Amino acid sequence: MPTLTRLIVSVLVLAGLGYGAVFALANLVEPHEREITVRVQKDGFAR
Repeated sequence: MPTLTRLIVSVLVLAGLGYGAVFALANLVEPHEREITVRVQKDGFAR
């Protein structure tokens, strides 16, 4: 049983670290807005 407990604890710690990383990215990182221009070729529309 100690190995099962150790496995469960390590999986919970990894899940907590992943959740913390996602939470930090969602709340602390501010995206920069910018304009994007995409050119579309007419060859694909002539069918």
